[in-house]
Amino acid sequence: MISTNRRDSSRSLFLFLIPSFLGILLFMTPISYHGEITIPIAILSNLLLDTFADLFPFIVTALMGICVLGTVVNMIWKPAFISTQTFAKNLFNVSPLWIGLRILGLIFAISSLFQLGPEWIWSEDTGGLLLYDLLPILFSVFLFAGMFLPLLLDFGLLEFVGTLLSKVMRPIFTLPGRSSIDCIASWLGDGTIGVLLTSRQYEEGYYTKREAAVIGTTFSAVSITFSLVVISQVNLGHLFVPFYLTVTLAGIVAGIIIPRIPPLSNKHNSYFKTNDYNNIEEIPGNYTPFQWGLEQAVSKAGKNTSPSQFFRSGVENVLDMWLGVTPIVMAMGTLALIIAEFTPVFQWLGLPFVPILELLQVPEAAFASQTLVVGFADMFLPAVIGSRIESELTRFVVACVSVTQLIYMSEVGGLLLGSKIPVSFKELVIIFIERTLITLPIIVLVAHIIF
Repeated sequence: MISTNRRDSSRSLFLFLIPSFLGILLFMTPISYHGEITIPIAILSNLLLDTFADLFPFIVTALMGICVLGTVVNMIWKPAFISTQTFAKNLFNVSPLWIGLRILGLIFAISSLFQLGPEWIWSEDTGGLLLYDLLPILFSVFLFAGMFLPLLLDFGLLEFVGTLLSKVMRPIFTLPGRSSIDCIASWLGDGTIGVLLTSRQYEEGYYTKREAAVIGTTFSAVSITFSLVVISQVNLGHLFVPFYLTVTLAGIVAGIIIPRIPPLSNKHNSYFKTNDYNNIEEIPGNYTPFQWGLEQAVSKAGKNTSPSQFFRSGVENVLDMWLGVTPIVMAMGTLALIIAEFTPVFQWLGLPFVPILELLQVPEAAFASQTLVVGFADMFLPAVIGSRIESELTRFVVACVSVTQLIYMSEVGGLLLGSKIPVSFKELVIIFIERTLITLPIIVLVAHIIF
């Protein structure tokens, strides 16, 4: 009996160690590839993207069509093959607002694919940008990240790390320790991976509504690689190290303050569903954090011995993001870009920032003001517009703020709205403004020191 228990314990320990090691390797291990620092998941995604780039716009449009078809069929007939399957029901049984956005996303995709309708819908700066540039990237990232995400989620890594870091994350960011994995995966990989991680953890009962909303809007940072693209776009690539240190400092300050003020502080600390995972990081008095974390990790790993369940979980992750999220990203992202490119709305919205920038002694304040708001549509737009600014100090500020704002509708914002994470469009707008107002003075102060 003792021998059997030891054998089972050793087996569970290996089930924790080996998949967790593979998850860390794929999602969190920076490597140099073609002169860039990236992670293996991103390399796999880019290889797939390079191989099938021409087909992806058609594939993504077809997936949106399947999503809309399933949604409409469920809305009208409510067939048993959807209503009796939990996954299908959650995917296709959505609110009228979501039905409308899914249909709108499909219309925008078809218009952009075949260049039908007004050019302001399908131009390369609006719908064309989403369909041909962004959504293929999301498609490939979702495929590999979704399939291998169970390596991080299901074999005890989050239980182990969460317990060790709970005494750090909870007092500083009001979050459980396991949320640090979301942050690292976003930082090294992509903000979309962070949103996917957070959404799955929330749905499984590991995060409360408040925690999921905070993590999704605070820790879904853009990768180091994309940050390098942003600073290079404003012709300041030689300042990447001070740029990224500035972004990190401002991001940490925002991460400390914003969870403690509305709207995030008003979120309920209730769970999506109640189960044994709630409050898992509370450490009994007779355990050290390492001992309790290891015990929880081994226990979690021991419950996931079925290869078929691993692949089923991965496939459901992928389909959930492909079918449920891409239409929302297409709809919200295209709408935001249309407003940014073809109306003066963002210029008007930027006017209140002019006196703030002038007070902070930022050159070309009027021109820079619109970049502070247009980032809500797409985080790369401020760098594109800001590259025409003459002042290096101002270009540095624009690049830093665009990265620390985090929420942009062409990707992370659309993903958040398309996921189960409990945040509304109005709340995203407020959080975006809060992040801008909090990080801007810090960034400007550092910019004045550098320049």
